[in-house]
Formats: sequence, C-alpha cells, structure tokens
Amino acid sequence: MASMDMTLPPVAASRRVIGFINAGHVIDHMFMLIYPTAVLGMQMQFGRSYGEMITLALGGFIAFGAGSLPAGWLGDRWSRRNMMAVFFFGIGAATLATGFAQAQWQVAGGLAAIGLFAAIYHPVGTAMLVSHAERGGKLGRTIGVNGVWGNLGVAFAALTTGGITQWLGWRYAFVMPGLVAIAVGACYVAMVPDEPNHSGRKAARAVTFPREVVIRAFLVLVLATLAGGMVFNATTVAFPKLIDERLPQLAGSTFRVGMLVCGVYVIGAFSQLIMGRVIDRHPLKVGFLGIVLLQAPLLLVTAFATGWPMVIAATAMIFTVFGQITFNDAMVARYASAEWRARVYAVRYLLSFGIAATAVPLVAFMHEHGGFTVLFEVLAGFGLLVLLGALLFPMRRDELAPAAAPATQAAAAE
Repeated sequence: MASMDMTLPPVAASRRVIGFINAGHVIDHMFMLIYPTAVLGMQMQFGRSYGEMITLALGGFIAFGAGSLPAGWLGDRWSRRNMMAVFFFGIGAATLATGFAQAQWQVAGGLAAIGLFAAIYHPVGTAMLVSHAERGGKLGRTIGVNGVWGNLGVAFAALTTGGITQWLGWRYAFVMPGLVAIAVGACYVAMVPDEPNHSGRKAARAVTFPREVVIRAFLVLVLATLAGGMVFNATTVAFPKLIDERLPQLAGSTFRVGMLVCGVYVIGAFSQLIMGRVIDRHPLKVGFLGIVLLQAPLLLVTAFATGWPMVIAATAMIFTVFGQITFNDAMVARYASAEWRARVYAVRYLLSFGIAATAVPLVAFMHEHGGFTVLFEVLAGFGLLVLLGALLFPMRRDELAPAAAPATQAAAAE
C-alpha cells in the first residue's frame, strides 16, 4: 500500500502516526460497543428479548480476542503500518454491512466481522504507539493519552448510538460510523508512509531485569489481564441496560441513556491520563496498587445501589477499571523488547478479549437469572483477583530508566 511522499522531521512524523493511532483507538472501542446500545432499539423489530439479542455479540468478542495473535504476527513480520490500513478499511466495511442486516444471523455475522478487524488494533497499534512514544521519552503520558482516546470511543459509542438510534433508527447507527472509518483509513494511507519494522534486529533495553523479575511481572500481567478483561467488558456491555433499568426516569430514551453512559465514561477515561503521568514518575506497582484498591468494593456498591447513588458509585468504579488498563499496557512496554512487542501485546489481548467473550453470555445469563445485582457481585470477585496481582507485582525503581533511554538512542540513530 503506497502513500504520498510527505517527508517530515522524525518527531513530527511520530506525532502524525500517534494521532492516527489515537483515532484508531476511538474507532476500535466505539465500534465494538455500538451494539450494546443499538440493541435497545432492535428488540422490537426482531421480536426477541434483551438476553437473546445481546448474545448475538458473542462471535464478535470471540473474534476480537482470537484475531489478536495472527494480527500481531503479521504486524511484526509484514508491516504494522499496512495492518493498520487493513484495520481502518476492514472495520469500516464490516460496520457498514451490519447496518444492512435483515436477519439475526446477519447481525451476528456482521458483529463477528467487526470483531475480527477490531482485533488488529491493539497488538499492532499499541506496538506502533510505544515505538513512536519512546522517541519522545514520554511513554507513560503517551499511553495514558491513547487510553483516554480509546475510552472516549467507549463513551461516544453510547452517546452517538443512542442519539442516532432514537432519531434515525438503529441501521444508521452502524452505517454512519462505518463510512467515517473508511474515510479515516483513506487519510491514513495517504499521509503515513510505510517504514521498516524492528523485528529483524535486537533492540536494546536500558535496564536488563533479572529473569525471575520478568517472569513474575508477566505472570501478574496474565492475572490482571484475565480478571481485568472480564470486569471491563462485562461492565461496558451491561452498563447501558443497567442505567435503563435503575434510572426509570430515563427508560425508553436510548439517547438519554447513551448521554449519561457517555458522561460516566468520559470521567473514567481521564483516569488513564492521570495514570500515565504516574507511570512516568513512579514504579508501576505504586499506581497499579493505588488504582485497583477500591475496585472490588465499588463493584459491590454498584451491585446493590439504585438511582443516582448507583450512578455515582458506578462512575468511581469505571474510573478504576479504565485506569487499570494503562498499567497493563505499560507492563509490556517496560518488560518486553521492541522486536517482540506486537506479539506480546497480541498474547495479552488474546487473553483479555478471549475471556471478555465470556462476558457477553455471562451478562445475558445473569440478567435472565438474578439480574445485575448478582452479576456485579461476581465481578467484585474478579476485582479482588486484580488487587492480588497488584500486591504481587515487583517493586522496581529502575523501571523508570527504559522510558528515557530509547529517546536518546533514537535521536542518535536519526
């Protein structure tokens, strides 16, 4: 895939790439969460219950996880830049097609295709992001800002889908974003040139951690990824319906539900910006432990609260859930070498989105058998597992060195 020759200074070129990667993060999370809000306007047309309709998203979440490994491998071995182009065009076309679905199996197929192309973003896009962030020496801040954009995508999914579904119909809630993604892809191909991957040479880390420390860090990453992935996906899938049920004054208005969900997610999104700054200044364990300490208690409060107290508790809970993601990505950036990053991120997101696929049937089952109170009690148990991981994570003050060193190395190479 060719692009126009737009030669820029290295730092400016990196900023342009990071800008598109951030845009991709909005698209990725937004498109994966169009359906949980759109489904509120689809039940009557398809004549099915919420539990039956929400399970149609299962294939998409499975593909979201399973596609991470081949996407990461292709990103390292072929071209990360070109894989991101496939992401933009593919997810746009799949979302557009879902808007024309006439039967339940077509909805399920469209959602599965969205998940498959969405799987490209995290292993490939995050590896590109970290590579370009290291040139500026602000790894934590860049990861945090990128996280804010991703979670704004989560927020926009509820707001835009709610409004479009209420005023234009659920089909437009898929068609309009699909066209936007294709347009962004065209700009990306035109403005971002391809560049060699770093998989063919060894990239030096400023600090070589002891083997047992690296193993311990990645074991904690696995635990936090699995437990945190379940909490993140179950809460984001269930939240629009939770608001619909526990705030009766908003019931029946997908736009008002979406607007409130959006507001909560926007507040939660900025936790990643804050945590990114913490990462640049302190060892990972400090911020990681701080952000997850209250996660399980807040999940329990959300389980039993109703009305506006539930919204307040859920906002604080979402803040901790979103903030944790920043540390999961920073663990890979700190402890994995550059030539392996896309594949390590692929494994991380395979685990995260793999277990996240079980969040969809879990939400559906719990809603039909016991309601959301039981669901959030179960999620509180997963929150305790995340806290256990934070307690076990190694305390290494020398983690801060790798963030600055690659910037010096990159400048010297250029």
